[in-house]
This record gives sequence, structure tokens and C-alpha cells, in this order.
Amino acid sequence: MTVITTAERRDRLVAAAIDAAGHDDFGSDSWQEGLDVYLESLTESARLNEIGVGVAEDGIVGDLANRLRIEAWRAEHPEVAAQEVRRPIVIVGQPRTGTTILHDLMAQDPANRAPISWELERPVPAPRTETFWTDPRIEECQAGFDLVESFIPGFTSFHELGARLAQEDVRIFTSDFRSMQHSLQFEVPAYNRWLLHEADMAPAYRWHRRFLQHLQSEHHAERWLLKSPAHLWALPALLAEYPDAVVIQTHRDPLKVIASISALGASLREMTTDHFEVTRLAAQYGDDIPVGLDRALQARRDGLFGPGQVVDVRYQDIRHDLIGAVGRIYDEIGLELTAEAESRMRAFLDAHPGDQAGSLKRYSFSETGLDEGALRERVREYQEFFEVESEPLG
Repeated sequence: MTVITTAERRDRLVAAAIDAAGHDDFGSDSWQEGLDVYLESLTESARLNEIGVGVAEDGIVGDLANRLRIEAWRAEHPEVAAQEVRRPIVIVGQPRTGTTILHDLMAQDPANRAPISWELERPVPAPRTETFWTDPRIEECQAGFDLVESFIPGFTSFHELGARLAQEDVRIFTSDFRSMQHSLQFEVPAYNRWLLHEADMAPAYRWHRRFLQHLQSEHHAERWLLKSPAHLWALPALLAEYPDAVVIQTHRDPLKVIASISALGASLREMTTDHFEVTRLAAQYGDDIPVGLDRALQARRDGLFGPGQVVDVRYQDIRHDLIGAVGRIYDEIGLELTAEAESRMRAFLDAHPGDQAGSLKRYSFSETGLDEGALRERVREYQEFFEVESEPLG
């Protein structure tokens, strides 16, 4: 049997992306290191089934092709390089802590420009204000999300997807192959270690800015509203690229987070491998979540943020009074929550009830295989510093 090397596989996928995009200039070569580590890790440990191979390779080709198309558009429209990204609002926090509903809600404010799913998936040509909500790419993108629901029934109730919904900007990092999306979707421990402990995230944030410049070039708003838990692991790199950013950090009992993110990851991995075990996924997050919390805590102790640059929001506050929590955030960062914006937020809440009980299998903490006492001690310093209460564990 012929063994295909990582280099041969990479070259085949790169050629497919060039063919799909009709261009061959990737701009910076910063994507190459991460792609090589990712491909090697997929081969070593992901144990993909036929569907999984297709999902992984199609994703790589799509991400590379998007990078090529954006670079080609930028070359043809040099004015894009002059776009300024000023004082973005960036929602960070552990996964499953209310970041998604907070992002969706604040995106209803017309002054906030959140990345929308369809434009992240199909960014070229640059989105235009006149057709932003009617572009034919919206229906193309929605068809892909509908396919996810057909493969994983209940997924979009557990974690809502939609072409017209705000999307995490971690999706932008996939075209630089420095994205936690890869290690959520597939079991790639070597890639995950490289990403969290070795990779230089500065190139990813430079690419991130280029992507935002492209998106806003023909559809602009007062400020960007961004969201991804992944920023928590790279706060110095985020602030180095966007020193005027305003950061909103959500907080929740980390042990509840680990069980919840394991359930989300399980729904993705079970489709792409026939060898899934939730304990391995939980072990990954049992290591990774505390690392992110340690870095967030260190950022505060190092004085990374200036006065008024960071706002803390606890999960219980979001669950108790979401609109009230948004109002407090606006007050703390010096913005006005207009009556129009609040009305739109309330209408969104009525139309999108969010995570529905029973939509997907949940995992209790006891099913993670982790030592509750040891992990509770591991995150104690974080919980005490940010006054995060422990929740009952199943």
C-alpha cells in the first residue's frame, strides 16, 4: 500500500485550493507551519472515518482558498489596506459561559459590526451594505448549516447556527491554521500542544486584521464586535495587535464548562471518527481550560489592560438578567444603549431562545473521568480572584 506523506498531502490540498480560487498568492507564508503540524496530527491521532477525511480536507481547501481570494481582492483594491480597525469590543471567556448569546444580543445594536456567518464562509467579493442581508451567498451558506443538522440532529438547538447570525472570529484564524476550532473538531493533540504552548499568535492576529479590513471595506459600522473564547489563551497577542480593544470577559465555574464543552465537541467528533471517547476530550479540556484561566489571571496581574479596558461578567448575571447585564457593560465601557438597540435585543431573545434542554446528549462531570477535587484545587486561584462561585456537578 502506498503511504502518502504529509508533504504530499499538503501539496495536493494546496493545489486544490489554488485551482478553486483561481489565484496562487497567499501573501504571508505564516499559514504553512500550522498546516503542516495540523496535517501531521490528523494522520497520527484523529482516526478519521470516510466522512471525517472529507470534512477535514474540504475545510483545509476552503480555508486556503478564502485566503487566496482575500489576497487577490486586496491586490485589486489597494484602498482596503487603508481601512482602520478602531476600538473593537472583544468578548472572551471560557467556552459555554454565555459568550454566544451575549455576542448575538449586542450584535443587534446597529452601531456594532459583528462578523456574520455567511461573510466568514464566503468573504469574496467583499460584502456590500446594499446587499448585506440579501446576498445570494447567504442561502448557499445556510444550506451548509442545514446539512450539519441533518448529520447531527439537535446540534443547532444546542449551539445555534445560521447564515445570518453573528459568528466567532476564531473562524478567521483557520486560514492561518492557528485556530482552536481544529482541536475542538478533531482529536489532534500534537497540534493542540503546538497551538497553545509553542505557536506565535502574532501572525494570526495580523491576518485577523487583514480579514476585518476586507469585510468592512464596503460595509462599515461604528465599531467591531468580536467574540471567541480562544482569545483568552492569547490576550497579549490580541492587545499587541489591537491596543485600544475593549475586552469583556465572561466567567463561570470551570468544572461545569469542561463537561459542557465536552458535550459540544462530542457531537462534532462522533460524526468524523468511529473511535470516540468522551474521556479523552474531557482530559484535553481539563488541561486546556485551566491554562487559559491562568493566562487571563496573569494578564490582570501584569496590568495588561488600561483603566476601563476590561469588563467582567459572571454567568449567573447573564442567566438572571441578560438585558441588564448588557446595560451594565455599556455603562462600564462608556457607550449608550439606545432604546432602539434594546428593543432589537429583546426581539432577538424572543425569536432565539438559545440552548434547549435535551437538544443533544449532555455529559455530567462524573462521566468526564476527571478528578473533581484535584481540578477544583487547580482552578481555585482563578475562582477566588474573580469571585466565581462553584456550581453543583452531576
